[in-house]
Amino acid sequence: MKKLLLGGIALGAVLAFSSMASAQIKLGVAGPITGPNAAFGAQLKNGAEQAAEDINAAGGVLGQKIQVSVGDDVSDPKQGVSVANKFVGDGVKWVVGPFNSGVAMPASEVYAENGVLMISPSATNPKITERGLWNTFRTCGRDDQQGAVASAYLLKNFKDKKIAVVHDKTTYGQGLADETKKGLNAGGMKEVLYEGVNAGEKDFSALVSKIKASGADYLYWGGLHTEGGLIVRQMRDQGLKTVLVSGDGITTDEFSTIGGPGVEGTLMTFPPDPQKRPEAAAIVKKFAAKNFKPEAYTLYSYAAVQIMAEGAKRANSTDPKKIADALHKGEPVKTVIGDIGFDKKGDITRPDYTMYTWKKGADGKITYVEN
Repeated sequence: MKKLLLGGIALGAVLAFSSMASAQIKLGVAGPITGPNAAFGAQLKNGAEQAAEDINAAGGVLGQKIQVSVGDDVSDPKQGVSVANKFVGDGVKWVVGPFNSGVAMPASEVYAENGVLMISPSATNPKITERGLWNTFRTCGRDDQQGAVASAYLLKNFKDKKIAVVHDKTTYGQGLADETKKGLNAGGMKEVLYEGVNAGEKDFSALVSKIKASGADYLYWGGLHTEGGLIVRQMRDQGLKTVLVSGDGITTDEFSTIGGPGVEGTLMTFPPDPQKRPEAAAIVKKFAAKNFKPEAYTLYSYAAVQIMAEGAKRANSTDPKKIADALHKGEPVKTVIGDIGFDKKGDITRPDYTMYTWKKGADGKITYVEN
């Protein structure tokens, strides 16, 4: 009897140890891994994966390792819901993403209903956090803040110029364009053209003709780098020198690849370059060793994972709701993009936008440089 009892105890200890060793926190990354916005999907994926790798190397979270899985939503809201449902079915409890505001809106509801914590590095539409969902946070700012910075800059420097406003009819694009337009109008600057185009369009000749007829000196673009780059290229092809002004949706070097030399001089709102923060120096070197430039939302995704991990430590639990409660208390978390604290809605509590200009560097490449 004693031998059997001891054997049972030993077996139980082995099973318990095995269970502890295999315990994992399932983290999903949701974004456009393929399609025209894949550059942004790569930022979210690489940022989250590097953070998980570094946290795991340091011992994990409460003795558990982070296991990353990736869901490709192709910037499509319906696909985003499918990714969300798959993550739920797979037992994912933490999610970094989605990238697009239009995808984040419906996906966040799926996550909220199924007990999943979501931190988007990039979804900027104000409505995302205005709905009062317990689970929804973001490491970026909002379009009402971004639009205010853009409109203030334009009013200060170009109030005597003509401006056209064009958007891509998406939750993000139209939302950002309308917030900027609101600021311009409040400051006495009335747009000479207001148009919506379809995301995915390739031929903007009709739009360019309207811009030309309006006499616009500046074109505010609410949308992503794909269509924005094509609009610039086609404006230059028709001899227009109209300067593009846009937001964080063009923050990838692919914008200059698509738009060509004509993107030089483009103005853009984005947070202060996270790659230059002292907190990010070691991580930036790691990405450089992997031949990946951690631009735009890469480090915002890294920070999202850091925040989830720190939230778990504060809550002494990996349970998403307990982590959310801990984060909503507002105490800042130290991250690669600086100290990040949240309000009760899940928005960051620091101002986070400035102006950039696209310029040609010493290597001949055109990229964005902080003003």
